[in-house]
This record gives sequence, structure tokens and C-alpha cells, in this order.
Amino acid sequence: MGGAVGAVEAVSQTAAQLATALRRAQRDATAEATVLADRPDGTVVRCGHIVAKAHPPGTDPAELAVRLGVAAHPRCAEILLPPVDGMAALPDGRQVTLWPYGEPVAPDAPDAAPWVEAGKLLARLHSVPVAELPGPLPAMRGPAKAARAIARLRAAALPDGVATRAVLRAWAGLPGWARGVDRTDRMVKGSESNKGNESNKDNGGGEDNRLCHGDLHLGQLVRHHATDWRLIDIDDLGLGDPAWDLARPAAWYAAGLLAAEDWERFLGAYRAAGGSAAGERDPWPRLDVPARALTVQTAALALAKAAAAGRALDEAEEAMVEASVRIAHFMEAAG
Repeated sequence: MGGAVGAVEAVSQTAAQLATALRRAQRDATAEATVLADRPDGTVVRCGHIVAKAHPPGTDPAELAVRLGVAAHPRCAEILLPPVDGMAALPDGRQVTLWPYGEPVAPDAPDAAPWVEAGKLLARLHSVPVAELPGPLPAMRGPAKAARAIARLRAAALPDGVATRAVLRAWAGLPGWARGVDRTDRMVKGSESNKGNESNKDNGGGEDNRLCHGDLHLGQLVRHHATDWRLIDIDDLGLGDPAWDLARPAAWYAAGLLAAEDWERFLGAYRAAGGSAAGERDPWPRLDVPARALTVQTAALALAKAAAAGRALDEAEEAMVEASVRIAHFMEAAG
């Protein structure tokens, strides 16, 4: 994954700046730096055992500091990868954090995908007593990311085709909280009622106010110390409905992209570890809305990205768009 940072023109300015900072920190101007990701929403560079991440432009420094404090807190020590140090900033103002390098999930070994470990980690994350964590905890940003995906699709100004209409129709049928608006019926507003997390002394103030990752997929797991899996990427971490963290695997399963045995392993491990976001029997009353939201989010991004690149949808993208079409048809039939 990624490539070595050599000449500045070969990588973005942000990646080059991160590489320079890492080499300076290690006092080795010739140390090899590797770009792991270089996108507008996040640039990640590795140098030796340290990884530097430049967070998206506009990241709130105060909220990031709280999220960083949560990742470093003893309550999350065996759940989230802990940071190496505090925050810094690039000349353009983008926030930077440092992390130990962890071995990612192998993309070419689907049979070895750590679905059981993912389920266990999520259950433990959702059980963390939020009153003991740094605060005020911001809201989990999953619904906000879904809203940004829809905004990106609309900005792409695609022809008025069946797929685009279906995605927007499926999006419009979601409740406000799943579209990143009108959260008051689902959670306590972080800036108004969660100062110091006092309102959440019962482990989150209810099932809809737990500590959530906000963007769970297998790319968010790394091996720490060779054997222990940890969750990474705290950009969307915060208070919210824990069912959202199960929504992407649920959406993949419903679209036929995740094998039934893998879904059952993930869900079974989550429940066995004390996770309560999927009920005791039928998980879909809790997961239906978040799974539909993640389906539509994924389909919207697929359509926008494919149009921007001038390419056709790949097989996985096509499956999520088709799932969105089915959702829209169901909603129309239900009135």
C-alpha cells in the first residue's frame, strides 16, 4: 500500500510535509517514508514505527483533542490504538496526530478477515463508561458523513438517471437523525447537555448515547504488538447510536457482499462480548435504518466517484446501487 516519499512533486504537499516532520522527529533525514493514504479527507505517512496523519481541513481542534484523549484513556487501552503524542499542525493549519504503526488487515485474504475480533472490539467500545472519559464528547459523525456523501452526489450534477433518483429517494425516506439532522430525539447534544459527560453516568444515558466509532470497516483494524487487534481512525468517534457501527457490515450482508457465515461470526462475537446494539434475536429492528443509511451513503459515493473518474461502477459499487434501488422501490410501494 502506498509509495515511498521521494521527490516532493511525486506526492502532495501535505504528504511531503508529514514525511519531513517524521524524519525530523526521528533525527534521520534519509529515513524512508511511505505514503499510506493521500486524499483530501486525510493523508497518512509512515516512517519506521510511527505514522503521522493529517486530518481533514476544517477539523475542529477542540473536538479532535477530546477524541485523542479518549484514544489515550486507560478505559480504551485494549480497544483503540493509543496515540504516540499530542496534536500538532501543518503550516496550512491542518491538524496532525502521531500513532504507532499497526499491521492492517490483508485485503487479499478474505478468509482471514477478523470479523470476530471486530465484533468483540465494538462491543467493548460500546460498553465504555462515557462518564469516565474526557469531555465534552462530540457526537459520533456517521450520519454527518452520510450527508456529505449525498451532497457530493448532488454536486456531481449527474444525468437524471434511475440510479441517482433511487439513491436520493432512499435518502429522503430516512429519519432526520440518520441524515445528520434533528438529533435531539436520539441523543443528548454534546455541546449543550454533555459538558464533562455528566449526563451519561449510566454508560451513555441510554442505548442511543454510547461511545461509537462512527466509521467501522475492516480498514479500521490493525494488529498492535503482532497479535492484538485495535481500532484506528478517531475522526468520527463520539456519542451516538451504537447500531451505526454495525450498519456497514449489515449493509454489505443485505447487498450480498458479505457472506452469511462472516455476518453471523461478526454478530455472534458482538453479542457474546456484551454488545447490545443488535437486540437478542432479530437484529434488524435496530439495524434497519443505519444499514439503509450506509447503503445509500456508499451508493452515492460510488456514483460520484465513478462519474468523476469517467469509469463504470465496479461489482461492489453496482451491488450497493442496486440495493439502494430496492430500498427506493420498497418505500414507494409502502407509500
